Amino acid sequence: MKQYITLLRPKHWVKNLFLFVPLFFAGRFFELDEIVLLTAGFFSFSFLASSIYIINDYRDVEDDKKHPEKRRRPLASGAVNKTYALVLSISLTIIGFILAYLVDRSGKFLFISGIYYIMNLLYSFGLKNIAIVDILILAAGFVLRVKGGAELAHLNTTEWFIIMTFLLALFMAIAKRRDDVMLKISTGTEMRKSMKGYSLEFLNMMLGLFCAILIVSYINFTVTPAAHEKYGYRLFYTSLFVIAALMRYLQITFIHNKAGSPTDVLYKDRFIQITLLLWAASFFVILYLRDLTFFKR
Repeated sequence: MKQYITLLRPKHWVKNLFLFVPLFFAGRFFELDEIVLLTAGFFSFSFLASSIYIINDYRDVEDDKKHPEKRRRPLASGAVNKTYALVLSISLTIIGFILAYLVDRSGKFLFISGIYYIMNLLYSFGLKNIAIVDILILAAGFVLRVKGGAELAHLNTTEWFIIMTFLLALFMAIAKRRDDVMLKISTGTEMRKSMKGYSLEFLNMMLGLFCAILIVSYINFTVTPAAHEKYGYRLFYTSLFVIAALMRYLQITFIHNKAGSPTDVLYKDRFIQITLLLWAASFFVILYLRDLTFFKR
Protein backbone atom coordinates (compact mmCIF):
# COMPACT_ATOMS: atom_id res chain seq x y z
CA MET A 1 0.00 0.00 0.00
CA LYS A 2 2.85 2.38 0.80
CA GLN A 3 4.31 1.86 -2.68
CA TYR A 4 0.96 2.62 -4.33
CA ILE A 5 0.63 5.81 -2.31
CA THR A 6 4.17 6.77 -3.32
CA LEU A 7 3.19 6.13 -6.95
CA LEU A 8 0.54 8.88 -6.64
CA ARG A 9 3.19 11.38 -5.48
CA PRO A 10 0.82 13.04 -2.98
CA LYS A 11 3.53 15.44 -1.82
CA HIS A 12 3.25 17.09 -5.24
CA TRP A 13 -0.41 17.85 -4.59
CA VAL A 14 0.80 20.96 -2.81
CA LYS A 15 1.06 22.55 -6.28
CA ASN A 16 -2.72 22.39 -6.52
CA LEU A 17 -3.04 24.81 -3.60
CA PHE A 18 -2.71 27.43 -6.35
CA LEU A 19 -6.45 26.89 -6.85
CA PHE A 20 -7.03 28.69 -3.53
CA VAL A 21 -4.83 31.67 -4.43
CA PRO A 22 -7.46 33.78 -6.28
CA LEU A 23 -9.91 33.48 -3.38
CA PHE A 24 -7.26 34.51 -0.85
CA PHE A 25 -6.22 37.59 -2.80
CA ALA A 26 -9.85 38.54 -3.37
CA GLY A 27 -10.25 38.92 0.40
CA ARG A 28 -12.86 36.16 0.57
CA PHE A 29 -10.83 33.34 2.09
CA PHE A 30 -13.26 32.77 4.98
CA GLU A 31 -16.30 32.06 2.83
CA LEU A 32 -17.00 28.43 3.74
CA ASP A 33 -19.03 27.54 0.64
CA GLU A 34 -16.21 28.64 -1.63
CA ILE A 35 -13.61 26.77 0.42
CA VAL A 36 -15.64 23.55 0.11
CA LEU A 37 -15.86 23.93 -3.67
CA LEU A 38 -12.16 24.70 -3.98
CA THR A 39 -11.26 21.73 -1.78
CA ALA A 40 -13.22 19.46 -4.11
CA GLY A 41 -11.48 21.13 -7.06
CA PHE A 42 -8.15 20.57 -5.34
CA PHE A 43 -8.77 16.82 -5.16
CA SER A 44 -10.01 16.77 -8.75
CA PHE A 45 -6.77 18.32 -9.98
CA SER A 46 -4.74 16.10 -7.64
CA PHE A 47 -6.32 12.88 -8.92
CA LEU A 48 -5.76 13.96 -12.53
CA ALA A 49 -2.16 14.92 -11.76
CA SER A 50 -1.51 11.57 -10.06
CA SER A 51 -2.94 9.70 -13.05
CA ILE A 52 -0.49 11.58 -15.28
CA TYR A 53 2.40 10.86 -12.89
CA ILE A 54 1.65 7.15 -13.19
CA ILE A 55 1.57 7.29 -17.00
CA ASN A 56 4.80 9.28 -17.00
CA ASP A 57 6.51 6.76 -14.70
CA TYR A 58 5.19 3.90 -16.82
CA ARG A 59 6.75 5.35 -19.96
CA ASP A 60 10.00 6.36 -18.24
CA VAL A 61 10.74 3.12 -16.40
CA GLU A 62 13.98 2.41 -18.25
CA ASP A 63 15.27 6.00 -17.97
CA ASP A 64 14.31 6.18 -14.30
CA LYS A 65 16.38 3.06 -13.58
CA LYS A 66 19.48 5.07 -14.59
CA HIS A 67 18.66 7.98 -12.27
CA PRO A 68 20.24 7.94 -8.78
CA GLU A 69 16.95 8.92 -7.11
CA LYS A 70 14.18 8.08 -9.60
CA ARG A 71 15.28 4.43 -9.70
CA ARG A 72 13.63 4.07 -6.27
CA ARG A 73 10.22 4.93 -7.71
CA PRO A 74 7.63 2.11 -7.39
CA LEU A 75 7.55 1.20 -11.10
CA ALA A 76 11.28 1.61 -11.76
CA SER A 77 12.14 -0.50 -8.72
CA GLY A 78 9.56 -3.15 -9.62
CA ALA A 79 7.63 -2.70 -6.37
CA VAL A 80 4.37 -2.05 -8.26
CA ASN A 81 2.98 -4.11 -11.13
CA LYS A 82 2.71 -2.10 -14.37
CA THR A 83 -0.78 -3.37 -15.22
CA TYR A 84 -2.13 -2.47 -11.78
CA ALA A 85 -0.55 0.96 -12.13
CA LEU A 86 -2.36 1.60 -15.43
CA VAL A 87 -5.70 0.50 -13.95
CA LEU A 88 -5.14 2.89 -11.06
CA SER A 89 -4.28 5.71 -13.49
CA ILE A 90 -7.50 5.18 -15.49
CA SER A 91 -9.56 5.06 -12.28
CA LEU A 92 -8.06 8.32 -11.02
CA THR A 93 -8.74 10.00 -14.37
CA ILE A 94 -12.42 9.02 -14.29
CA ILE A 95 -12.84 10.10 -10.65
CA GLY A 96 -11.00 13.38 -11.30
CA PHE A 97 -13.22 14.36 -14.24
CA ILE A 98 -16.44 13.34 -12.47
CA LEU A 99 -15.46 15.47 -9.50
CA ALA A 100 -14.55 18.37 -11.82
CA TYR A 101 -18.05 18.27 -13.30
CA LEU A 102 -19.83 17.93 -9.96
CA VAL A 103 -18.18 21.04 -8.45
CA ASP A 104 -19.18 23.19 -11.44
CA ARG A 105 -22.16 22.03 -13.49
CA SER A 106 -21.53 24.80 -16.04
CA GLY A 107 -18.63 22.71 -17.33
CA LYS A 108 -16.10 25.54 -17.23
CA PHE A 109 -13.97 23.98 -14.52
CA LEU A 110 -14.25 20.63 -16.31
CA PHE A 111 -13.00 22.34 -19.49
CA ILE A 112 -9.99 23.81 -17.67
CA SER A 113 -9.29 20.43 -16.06
CA GLY A 114 -9.51 18.80 -19.49
CA ILE A 115 -6.99 21.22 -20.97
CA TYR A 116 -4.67 20.56 -18.02
CA TYR A 117 -5.00 16.79 -18.44
CA ILE A 118 -4.55 16.71 -22.22
CA MET A 119 -1.61 19.12 -22.07
CA ASN A 120 0.18 16.99 -19.49
CA LEU A 121 -0.72 13.79 -21.32
CA LEU A 122 0.91 15.19 -24.47
CA TYR A 123 3.85 16.20 -22.29
CA SER A 124 4.27 12.61 -21.13
CA PHE A 125 3.92 11.22 -24.66
CA GLY A 126 6.61 13.35 -26.24
CA LEU A 127 6.43 17.10 -25.66
CA LYS A 128 8.70 16.73 -22.64
CA ASN A 129 11.47 15.80 -25.07
CA ILE A 130 11.33 19.21 -26.80
CA ALA A 131 13.53 21.79 -25.11
CA ILE A 132 11.77 25.01 -24.04
CA VAL A 133 8.36 23.50 -24.85
CA ASP A 134 8.76 21.22 -21.82
CA ILE A 135 9.24 24.06 -19.33
CA LEU A 136 6.51 26.18 -20.95
CA ILE A 137 4.04 23.34 -20.38
CA LEU A 138 5.10 22.99 -16.73
CA ALA A 139 4.60 26.72 -16.20
CA ALA A 140 1.25 26.74 -18.04
CA GLY A 141 0.01 24.08 -15.62
CA PHE A 142 0.23 26.57 -12.74
CA VAL A 143 -1.69 29.18 -14.73
CA LEU A 144 -4.46 26.64 -15.34
CA ARG A 145 -4.61 25.88 -11.63
CA VAL A 146 -5.10 29.58 -10.89
CA LYS A 147 -7.71 29.92 -13.66
CA GLY A 148 -9.52 26.85 -12.33
CA GLY A 149 -9.61 28.26 -8.80
CA ALA A 150 -10.87 31.60 -10.08
CA GLU A 151 -13.63 29.86 -12.04
CA LEU A 152 -14.84 27.91 -9.02
CA ALA A 153 -14.84 31.06 -6.86
CA HIS A 154 -16.46 33.13 -9.66
CA LEU A 155 -13.58 35.58 -9.75
CA ASN A 156 -11.72 37.35 -12.51
CA THR A 157 -7.93 37.07 -12.64
CA THR A 158 -5.96 40.14 -13.66
CA GLU A 159 -3.28 40.14 -16.32
CA TRP A 160 -0.66 40.91 -13.66
CA PHE A 161 -1.70 37.88 -11.62
CA ILE A 162 -1.47 35.50 -14.57
CA ILE A 163 1.86 36.96 -15.74
CA MET A 164 3.50 36.65 -12.33
CA THR A 165 2.18 33.11 -11.80
CA PHE A 166 3.58 32.08 -15.19
CA LEU A 167 6.95 33.78 -14.59
CA LEU A 168 7.38 32.21 -11.15
CA ALA A 169 6.56 28.73 -12.45
CA LEU A 170 8.88 29.24 -15.42
CA PHE A 171 11.67 30.35 -13.10
CA MET A 172 11.35 27.18 -11.00
CA ALA A 173 11.11 24.96 -14.10
CA ILE A 174 14.34 26.44 -15.46
CA ALA A 175 16.06 25.81 -12.12
CA LYS A 176 14.83 22.20 -12.27
CA ARG A 177 16.30 21.76 -15.76
CA ARG A 178 19.58 23.23 -14.55
CA ASP A 179 19.70 20.54 -11.89
CA ASP A 180 19.17 17.92 -14.61
CA VAL A 181 22.08 19.37 -16.60
CA MET A 182 24.30 19.31 -13.50
CA LEU A 183 23.36 15.65 -12.99
CA LYS A 184 24.25 14.93 -16.62
CA ILE A 185 27.64 16.60 -16.15
CA SER A 186 28.42 14.71 -12.93
CA THR A 187 27.21 11.26 -14.01
CA GLY A 188 27.57 11.41 -17.79
CA THR A 189 24.03 10.07 -18.13
CA GLU A 190 21.37 11.97 -20.08
CA MET A 191 18.13 11.54 -18.17
CA ARG A 192 15.80 13.11 -20.74
CA LYS A 193 15.99 13.86 -24.46
CA SER A 194 15.21 17.57 -24.02
CA MET A 195 18.61 17.95 -22.33
CA LYS A 196 20.16 18.17 -25.80
CA GLY A 197 18.57 21.60 -26.11
CA TYR A 198 19.98 22.93 -22.84
CA SER A 199 23.40 23.88 -21.59
CA LEU A 200 24.57 25.13 -18.22
CA GLU A 201 25.43 28.57 -19.63
CA PHE A 202 22.04 28.92 -21.33
CA LEU A 203 20.08 27.95 -18.21
CA ASN A 204 22.19 30.19 -15.96
CA MET A 205 21.44 33.12 -18.24
CA MET A 206 17.73 32.28 -18.36
CA LEU A 207 17.53 32.00 -14.58
CA GLY A 208 19.07 35.44 -14.10
CA LEU A 209 16.85 36.91 -16.81
CA PHE A 210 13.56 35.55 -15.49
CA CYS A 211 14.48 36.33 -11.89
CA ALA A 212 15.00 39.99 -12.86
CA ILE A 213 11.79 40.08 -14.91
CA LEU A 214 9.83 38.53 -12.05
CA ILE A 215 11.10 41.03 -9.48
CA VAL A 216 10.48 44.03 -11.75
CA SER A 217 7.02 42.75 -12.67
CA TYR A 218 6.08 42.27 -9.02
CA ILE A 219 7.31 45.72 -7.99
CA ASN A 220 5.50 47.30 -10.94
CA PHE A 221 2.31 45.52 -9.89
CA THR A 222 2.56 46.81 -6.30
CA VAL A 223 2.67 50.45 -7.44
CA THR A 224 -0.13 50.32 -10.02
CA PRO A 225 -3.26 52.42 -9.29
CA ALA A 226 -5.41 49.26 -9.33
CA ALA A 227 -3.22 47.60 -6.68
CA HIS A 228 -3.29 50.74 -4.52
CA GLU A 229 -7.06 50.88 -4.75
CA LYS A 230 -7.48 47.25 -3.74
CA TYR A 231 -4.59 46.70 -1.32
CA GLY A 232 -3.39 50.15 -0.26
CA TYR A 233 -0.11 51.96 -0.85
CA ARG A 234 1.83 49.76 1.62
CA LEU A 235 1.72 46.82 -0.77
CA PHE A 236 5.20 47.50 -2.17
CA TYR A 237 6.71 46.51 1.20
CA THR A 238 5.84 42.90 0.38
CA SER A 239 8.47 43.03 -2.39
CA LEU A 240 11.08 42.42 0.32
CA PHE A 241 9.82 38.87 0.90
CA VAL A 242 9.63 38.13 -2.84
CA ILE A 243 13.20 39.29 -3.40
CA ALA A 244 14.45 37.35 -0.36
CA ALA A 245 12.74 34.12 -1.48
CA LEU A 246 14.09 34.41 -5.02
CA MET A 247 17.61 35.11 -3.74
CA ARG A 248 17.39 32.03 -1.55
CA TYR A 249 16.16 29.93 -4.47
CA LEU A 250 19.09 31.12 -6.55
CA GLN A 251 21.42 30.22 -3.69
CA ILE A 252 19.94 26.72 -3.53
CA THR A 253 20.31 26.44 -7.31
CA PHE A 254 23.83 27.82 -7.81
CA ILE A 255 25.55 27.09 -4.50
CA HIS A 256 23.93 23.88 -3.30
CA ASN A 257 22.76 22.51 -6.69
CA LYS A 258 19.57 21.19 -5.11
CA ALA A 259 16.80 22.83 -7.13
CA GLY A 260 15.86 19.60 -8.90
CA SER A 261 12.49 19.43 -7.14
CA PRO A 262 10.74 22.72 -6.27
CA THR A 263 8.35 20.69 -4.12
CA ASP A 264 11.22 19.31 -2.01
CA VAL A 265 12.62 22.82 -1.63
CA LEU A 266 9.25 24.01 -0.36
CA TYR A 267 8.95 21.13 2.11
CA LYS A 268 12.50 21.23 3.44
CA ASP A 269 13.96 24.72 3.23
CA ARG A 270 13.19 26.78 6.34
CA PHE A 271 14.28 30.07 4.77
CA ILE A 272 11.84 29.67 1.87
CA GLN A 273 9.07 28.58 4.24
CA ILE A 274 9.54 31.56 6.54
CA THR A 275 9.67 34.12 3.72
CA LEU A 276 6.55 32.65 2.12
CA LEU A 277 4.72 32.70 5.44
CA LEU A 278 5.73 36.31 6.06
CA TRP A 279 4.67 37.26 2.55
CA ALA A 280 1.29 35.55 2.99
CA ALA A 281 0.92 37.09 6.48
CA SER A 282 1.58 40.57 5.10
CA PHE A 283 -1.19 40.10 2.53
CA PHE A 284 -3.45 38.71 5.23
CA VAL A 285 -2.95 41.90 7.25
CA ILE A 286 -3.48 44.11 4.21
CA LEU A 287 -6.61 42.28 3.03
CA TYR A 288 -8.31 41.16 6.21
CA LEU A 289 -7.09 43.43 9.03
CA ARG A 290 -6.58 46.80 7.34
CA ASP A 291 -9.91 48.10 8.67
CA LEU A 292 -8.51 47.96 12.22
CA THR A 293 -7.63 51.38 13.63
CA PHE A 294 -3.97 50.47 14.14
CA PHE A 295 -3.45 49.79 10.44
CA LYS A 296 -5.11 53.03 9.39
CA ARG A 297 -2.43 55.12 11.03
